[in-house]
Amino acid sequence: MDQLSAMRAYRSIVESGSFTKAAERLDTSHTSLSRQLAQLEAHLGVRLLNRNSRGLTTTEAGAHYYRDCIDILERLDAAQQRLSGDAAQPSGVLRLSLPHAIGALELAQWLPGFMQRHPRIDLDLSCDDRMVDLIKGGFDMAIRVSGPLADSGLVARELAVSERVLVAAPQYIAQHGLPRAVADLREHQLLTYAGDGAALQLSSPHGDDGSVSTGERLRLDSIVALHAAVMAGQGIAALTYLTVHGDLAAGRLLRILPQHDAGRRHYFALYPHARALPAKVRVFTEFMRAHYATMRQGAG
Repeated sequence: MDQLSAMRAYRSIVESGSFTKAAERLDTSHTSLSRQLAQLEAHLGVRLLNRNSRGLTTTEAGAHYYRDCIDILERLDAAQQRLSGDAAQPSGVLRLSLPHAIGALELAQWLPGFMQRHPRIDLDLSCDDRMVDLIKGGFDMAIRVSGPLADSGLVARELAVSERVLVAAPQYIAQHGLPRAVADLREHQLLTYAGDGAALQLSSPHGDDGSVSTGERLRLDSIVALHAAVMAGQGIAALTYLTVHGDLAAGRLLRILPQHDAGRRHYFALYPHARALPAKVRVFTEFMRAHYATMRQGAG
């Protein structure tokens, strides 16, 4: 038995969730993968996978062995890249899970630069606001935007911190007037993201803080839809500066009560493990950190 080949097969089976998908991924047959898995389990003396009508799940031993496989295989790949000189030009398919807002509203700002800088990296992007299972989904990494990150068992690296700002379309302000104090917001249509709650907490360096109710007319469970509603002139909403800075610069949106902000959101890169990160993951993380830092400098 070629143990390294069997380890690669096992990793692919776990990440694909089926023998058929894993076989396609490795350009081999279902029969060959089944034989490799059986030989690997016999060699180790443990069952790695449970098979039932719902699909495949790792046993407790299988989950531990999967993590060890990742560590060993990626260390080997990194060593090979260093010897072949490929580390200077990372390559391969990078599977990313992104929130819809970054995929739909920010993509045009960073994608061309990354693709031009790293022509040997192919991107496979999946947009989903839920916290996906990186291992079962076969993702190399994810980006998420949230408050302080809860302990998820994933490795997190902060890419940026962005204040949330109040914005509205010029046509809305022309029709309803410009709020000049927190109290004025009570006379306006305040749209909200469903995950943010029913009240908007505002603060300013001058101590002019306040709380106002939101979402009485329109509450949405998608940041992309919330952005579209604001652009359509349906009201005022709090969105992260990093999401709307292009609209503000172009005049498509106006910042309301610019001395106030509505809290902070953290942009995190998430990995299933920290050791021996592939070069393609490292360069994408560094690119996004630099991208957001440049945007922040432009705002200052």
